[in-house]
Amino acid sequence: MENINEILNLDSNAKIKKVKKGETLQREGELTSIAFYVKKGLIRSYSIDEKGKEHIFMFASEGWVIADIESQEFDKPTELFIDCIADSEVIIFDRKCFKASNLTKDQLKQNAHLLARRTAVLQRRVIMLMSTSAKERYNKFLETYPELPNRVPQRMIASYLGITPEALSKIRGEIVKSK
Repeated sequence: MENINEILNLDSNAKIKKVKKGETLQREGELTSIAFYVKKGLIRSYSIDEKGKEHIFMFASEGWVIADIESQEFDKPTELFIDCIADSEVIIFDRKCFKASNLTKDQLKQNAHLLARRTAVLQRRVIMLMSTSAKERYNKFLETYPELPNRVPQRMIASYLGITPEALSKIRGEIVKSK
């Protein structure tokens, strides 16, 4: 949403909250229709497998909305944890407000654009995970999120790319040597 006030107008219960680094906004297994608009800061969503390994699904920086949409659309317990990587300021709102409201044509276009952007990023990521080398995935990550390597620990980038931190370190070393 380009205009933060639109969220606040659509959901009268929406609230702006300052959240500290490391604070969890959503835990796996919860039933919720809450979404988070990142006004300032950096948030991630992730799952933890049965072996205790963390798998980062998505990063959300300023201007992005993050939520477990599958859970909300199909009324299932959440599969994702959502927490803050950096001190953040978020707008917490109920996604049901979009269904219940009478959105204008421009608001519908804006919401469709946000959903399409998120879907396109996820589609590109799935294709990338299936068909490219780890080095190609890292280069695409840098192209897509140029500011994140300075804001996110290497282990989180490795998790997002589906590789080990050691493999990422090796790739980064190769890139430095080739310059």
